[in-house]
Amino acid sequence: MKSTRTTARIAGVFFIITFIASIPAQFFLYEPVLKHADYIVGAGADTRVAWGAFLEVILAIAGIGTAVTLYPILKRQNEGVAIGYVAARVLESTLIAVGIVSLLSIVTLRQGAAGTDSASLLVAGRTLVAVHDWTFLLGPALVAGFGNGLLLGYLMYRSGLVPRGMALLGLIGGPLVFVSGIAVLLGAYTQVSAVNAIATIPEFAWELSLGIYLIVKGFKPSPLTADTIPALPTPRPSGESTSAPITPAG
Repeated sequence: MKSTRTTARIAGVFFIITFIASIPAQFFLYEPVLKHADYIVGAGADTRVAWGAFLEVILAIAGIGTAVTLYPILKRQNEGVAIGYVAARVLESTLIAVGIVSLLSIVTLRQGAAGTDSASLLVAGRTLVAVHDWTFLLGPALVAGFGNGLLLGYLMYRSGLVPRGMALLGLIGGPLVFVSGIAVLLGAYTQVSAVNAIATIPEFAWELSLGIYLIVKGFKPSPLTADTIPALPTPRPSGESTSAPITPAG
């Protein structure tokens, strides 16, 4: 039981790290490069963007860490779905990495912009920002909604490893984020709209509450967390013969 408690705590820490790493990067550190179209030909805030990239690298590692840590437990419920969850987390982290590269490429182009046509640089900068925006939609929205919301929510709900009311947040929030992402993809509204923000609330609450619960409480008692200890032979009373009884001939 101690080993499963440790597993739960490590997974919970990884979940909390994803929040600590993602929020500052997207809503503060990346602001100059994402919100200012002329960043690539201006003074720039390269160190700030680099710190955002560093935090997102931590985010990608922590995302994979949640799945790898939970897999040995979750596969006892449904191995195929558990593998799907790991694959979704890896894909999400890969898309995040592509977004990181696109913004760091803007920094590199800005630093070597001397003597380069400003109009060409502006086009390149806007293109790379667009790449980042699409990876953010496909990764932390669509893939995360399917993997971290629907798949993980299903595994937690069926296994009873966490309160089922909490797991319902994943089963509801995951599809909601996924559908909202599809709506953004098809142009129904923008990714920064109020509708999309509201759609992410259940998924946000699911991941945050899961991380806190795993750290504080660990897994609920379940056959999935029962340690398998081989049964020991029953000791015989002292002096009792262990040899088979001898049957008289005839």
